[in-house]
Amino acid sequence: MAVDLGIYEKAMPESFSFADKLKTAEAAGFDYLEISIDESDKKLSRVLDGKVKKDIIGDIRSGSLPVKTMCLSGHRKYPLGSHDPALRRKSLEIMQAAIDFSADAGIRIIQLAGYDVYYETGDGDTRAYFSENLAKCVEMASRAGVYMGFETMETDFMNSASKADKYVKMINSPYLKIYPDIGNIRNATEDYLGDLRNVRGDIIAAHLKETVEGVYRDMEFGQGRVDFEGCINELLAQGVRIFTCEFWYDGKSDPLEYITRNKDYVEKIFAGNR
Repeated sequence: MAVDLGIYEKAMPESFSFADKLKTAEAAGFDYLEISIDESDKKLSRVLDGKVKKDIIGDIRSGSLPVKTMCLSGHRKYPLGSHDPALRRKSLEIMQAAIDFSADAGIRIIQLAGYDVYYETGDGDTRAYFSENLAKCVEMASRAGVYMGFETMETDFMNSASKADKYVKMINSPYLKIYPDIGNIRNATEDYLGDLRNVRGDIIAAHLKETVEGVYRDMEFGQGRVDFEGCINELLAQGVRIFTCEFWYDGKSDPLEYITRNKDYVEKIFAGNR
C-alpha cells in the first residue's frame, strides 16, 4: 500500500528559510512538509499578512515538495472558546485566513488544536463558545473544500480521539474529522489502541510523536514509550495513509542528518507499507 510520510517544519532550524526547509525535507526523502501556523506573530503573519503569504506560497509553488498539511496552533493564544469576545473574533479571522491560505497553497488538511481555551480557565461558557465557533469554522472549510482534523492535545479537554469524536459527531460534517497526535493519546490513556479503534472512520491523518509521562515534545523517535508499531498498524487497518513525523530540531545537530536519522527510525516501522 502507498503511504505518505511527512515532516513537521519545526524539525528543522528556525533560521532556515521556508524554501530551505522544503529542500531539506525533500533531500531526506519525505513526501511532504507540514507548515506551522503557531501563536507567534511571525507564524501568524504567514496567513494574515498579504506580502508574507505571497512569498511563502511562492516558495511552495516553485518547489517540488508539496505542503500537504497545516498545523494550526495559533488558536492557543486566540481560542475559539475564549471568554473575551475580541479574542473569539480574532480566532475566526485566523481560521478564515488559514483556510484561504490552504486553498491557495494546495494544502489538503488543517490540523485544528483541540483547545476550548488554553491560557484561561475552561468552563461551561468556553465549551459553548467553542462549539458555536467550531460550527462557523466548519462552514468556512466546507466552502473552500479544505478538510480539518482535530489534534489530540496535552490538556484534559481533548487529549484523546474519543473526546475529539464527541465534537466530530456533534458537527456531523465531512469536513471535520480527527488528525490525532498518538504521543499525546499515549500519555492520556493506557488503552491508546482502543481509543483509536473507537473512532474508526473519523481519522484522516496522524501525527507520529514520541512522549513519556509528563513530557510532550522535544524528543527524538526511540527516546520515549509510544507504541508506534501498534498504532501505525491500527491506523493502516483503518485506511489512514497520511502520517506526519512531529519532532523538534535539537539546536545542535546537522539538520539533514538529524531529520534523516529520525525518518529512518519511522521507516523501519512501516516496513513494506512504504
